[in-house]
Amino acid sequence: MIVIPAIDLKNGQCVRLKQGKAEDVTFYSNEPVSVAKQWAEEGATFIHIVDLDGAFSGNQRNLESIKAIREAVDVKLQVGGGIRDMERIDLLISIGIDRVILGTSAITNPRIVREASERYPGRILIGIDAKERKIAIKGWQEVTDIDALDFARKVEGMGAAGIIYTDIVRDGMLTGPNLKTTEEMVKALNIPVIASGGVSSVEDIIKLKHIRGLWGVITGKALYSGRLKLKEAIEIASK
Repeated sequence: MIVIPAIDLKNGQCVRLKQGKAEDVTFYSNEPVSVAKQWAEEGATFIHIVDLDGAFSGNQRNLESIKAIREAVDVKLQVGGGIRDMERIDLLISIGIDRVILGTSAITNPRIVREASERYPGRILIGIDAKERKIAIKGWQEVTDIDALDFARKVEGMGAAGIIYTDIVRDGMLTGPNLKTTEEMVKALNIPVIASGGVSSVEDIIKLKHIRGLWGVITGKALYSGRLKLKEAIEIASK
C-alpha cells in the first residue's frame, strides 16, 4: 500500500476543508510548490492534487499552480477537480500530469469515462465521493441516489484505471477512515482502490494496510496538522 499526500488548491493556496464544505476552510500555505517539494523530499511517489475552485464551479482555476508543481517535483501527480471534458483531460496530460481524476463528469456524462480511458489507458481514475454509500457531486454540494459500489463496478467496465473512494462524512474530520465500506469496494473490484477521508494517525494507516488488496491511501489534514508524519506513514505502509 502506498501513502499519497494531498494538496488541495483554492485561489492558489493550500487549504483543507471539513466534509468538503467551502465555508469551513483552513489555509495552510501560500506556496503549494514548497509543499509539494516537502512531500517529495519525505518520500512521496505520488501527490494528489485537487482544484477545489474547479470542483465547485466546474472550471479549473488553479492550472498555473498545478503547472508549477509539475515543473518543481519529479514524482507522479494525479489531478482532479473541475475536469468536465476531453479538452481539459488532453491539456492536463500534455503538461505532464500522470493521472487524471474524473468525478462529477463521470456521473453526468459517463461516456467520457470510456472515451478518456481508451485514449489514455491506465491514466484515468474515478473519484467516488460518497455519503452513506450515495455519491455526491459538484464539490460534494449535491448528493445523488447512485450507489457508490454499483457505480464503481460500472466504471470498471468502462476501462477506468482505478477508484479513489472518499467518505465525505469523515473527510477532514480526523475521525478515522471508513474501513468497512473501503474493504467492500476493494473486494468488489479488480482495479486498484485508493482510500481517502478521515485518516488521522499511524494507527489508521495500519488498519487500512490490513485490508488485503488496498492499493493506496490519500491523507491531507493529518499531515498538515502534524498528527501524521509522511515519512513514517510511508515506511509503515510499505512493510
